Amino acid sequence: MSPDRDQEPAGSGAHVLLVEDEVMVRALLADELRGAGLAVVEAASADEAWAYLQSGGAADLMFSDVQMPGSMDGLELKRRVREAFPEVKIILTSGNLGPRHPGEVDAFLPKPFLFSKAVEYTIKLLGRAG
Repeated sequence: MSPDRDQEPAGSGAHVLLVEDEVMVRALLADELRGAGLAVVEAASADEAWAYLQSGGAADLMFSDVQMPGSMDGLELKRRVREAFPEVKIILTSGNLGPRHPGEVDAFLPKPFLFSKAVEYTIKLLGRAG
């Protein structure tokens, strides 16, 4: 099925890689992003997200938590993505960065955040404001 492009939501065609270890947060945010017309790939860890990107997975924007289990956190994932895929927009989120700084990102959303605000930031960064 191929919907009419003129009637698609503002985010249509863009791919978002959503990296969040909290299942409920990830599922709810993914639903909101999909509702805005975005294609969403969910990853439960930075390692899973990095494997997806390394295998050629599509991503126009990565929305990632900072603190996650695994061999790397969101800051290390951001560093790798910036180096290997500089065209990918990056939004980081965290409830507790501690003394660390998110560094070069396109947006930072402190937790807790409204899902509507996350969608708004995502659409704006993708340049698909309706």
